[in-house]
Amino acid sequence: MAPETTKRDWRFWMIFLCLFLSQFLTALELTAVSTALPTIVNVLHGDQFIWIASAYTICSTALAPLSGGLAEVFGRKIVMFASILLFAAGSAICGASTSLNMLIAGRAVQGMGSGSISTMCQIILADLVPLRERGMFSGLISLSYTVANSTGPVVGGSLAQHGQWRWIFYLNIPICGCAAALVLGFLTLQTPAGAFGEKIARIDWIGNSLVMAATTSTMIGLTLGGIQYPWTSAHILVPLILGIAGLAAFIIYEVIFPKQPIVPYTLMTTRTAFSGYLQTVVLFTVSICVSYYMPVFFQATEDASPIASGVDIFGIAFVLAPSAILSGLSIRKTQQYRPQIIFAWVLTIVGFGLFTTLHANTSRAHAIGFQIIAGVGIGMLSTSLFFPILAPLPVESNAHAIALYTFFRNFSNILGVTIGGSVLQNFLKKNLPSDFSSTFPGGAAIAYSIIPRIPSLQEPLKTEVRTAFAESLRVLWQVMLGVSGMGWLISLTMKGLPLRTELDRKWGVRDDKNQTIKVQDEEVQDSKELTAVQVVDSAA
Repeated sequence: MAPETTKRDWRFWMIFLCLFLSQFLTALELTAVSTALPTIVNVLHGDQFIWIASAYTICSTALAPLSGGLAEVFGRKIVMFASILLFAAGSAICGASTSLNMLIAGRAVQGMGSGSISTMCQIILADLVPLRERGMFSGLISLSYTVANSTGPVVGGSLAQHGQWRWIFYLNIPICGCAAALVLGFLTLQTPAGAFGEKIARIDWIGNSLVMAATTSTMIGLTLGGIQYPWTSAHILVPLILGIAGLAAFIIYEVIFPKQPIVPYTLMTTRTAFSGYLQTVVLFTVSICVSYYMPVFFQATEDASPIASGVDIFGIAFVLAPSAILSGLSIRKTQQYRPQIIFAWVLTIVGFGLFTTLHANTSRAHAIGFQIIAGVGIGMLSTSLFFPILAPLPVESNAHAIALYTFFRNFSNILGVTIGGSVLQNFLKKNLPSDFSSTFPGGAAIAYSIIPRIPSLQEPLKTEVRTAFAESLRVLWQVMLGVSGMGWLISLTMKGLPLRTELDRKWGVRDDKNQTIKVQDEEVQDSKELTAVQVVDSAA
């Protein structure tokens, strides 16, 4: 029998609107800027354009663990409000930029705000919605990504085309204002007691410094490898080695020293939660390859413009949110998540298997249809993977667990782009006519240097270049097919655990008497069941 639905008042929906707006803001920024990037670089006359995206992503990833810790110490409201202000400040700097360096600095500030916003949205949702009901609401939040992914390229391309690219950033400011007003007016969650000095002392500053430095170093190596420097260059090997060593030192430190670690050891001691985190890495590694490199396929083989290629990936963009919502509803009704996750991996594998059949003369209809199959699988997984991560853990671990999830998600995006770029670079070198490819710069940038020239090439060179792109991308889809298969195998190791009905009472919404609004009456019994579940899963 399906569980009864919790009644929610208008305050909940105003908070939910704030979360939706905030996530829409960060998603719109990514798609709009990527479309307008050539115009922006041309106006600001810089050659370090790669850092426009990299500064944003690196800062977004590095700050995710800290934002979870800050939320535990200072409360959700102030951290969410500060995150929105940080994003707005970064947007203002970007819009007012007079040089590429100023724009990169603004993007770094934006990235810090974005990483914290994404983490806080999921933490606040976990505070307000029991795990058994959360799938549908996570799916609704993912709808913001669908809207942003469909409108971002059009907005960014249109503003850039009319010489108004600065408004891509300035438009964020009033939206930030609306989101901040909703936070101040309606996000009345419980706030931890204690003096400011006591709260500062509770933060694991050494652990945060280690993870931020190590993450930044690793991501710099992954970002620049094969693009600005060869993978064997000291410019790449040194930051990669330092980053990996730093992450190892961080793990050792977190296990031994801090009283309140930012990544509690218990997050990784259950087989099911560990499986959930590994699946998260796999999911976002393969999903970013579709959104990042499928437009390359359309631009190279169909002469599609950047805006048109954004429209051509609507096949995946428009099914993500509906499939996420349906998956969440299914989990709520059946109180199971394992069958849905395994089935979603099968769909993802089938989708990438179909991608491997794409060639230079494949019709748009086939390419878009294949996206729908992969998109349904990816959409289902994007909502469902919270369940194996959170089901074995006590509700008190929600903030840290979600912050770690955000960290892995962002890190995997960089990993996916890096793997895709390396595969595309290496096989383009093999497949392109040598006398043609020698006229372009080396590294992964070769693809983006060639694509604008393809429509003007003469036959048979034009067909040869298109075929080279299609065949090189076929190898990438084959690699991602194998990675998706790993995700399916990992999913078999998780257990189907009971879904909690209780919330962490420390963070409930307050009523007019500053009392926590009770959401469920089953908290004590459910907590006892959870303890038994955690022991069994850890022992297994």
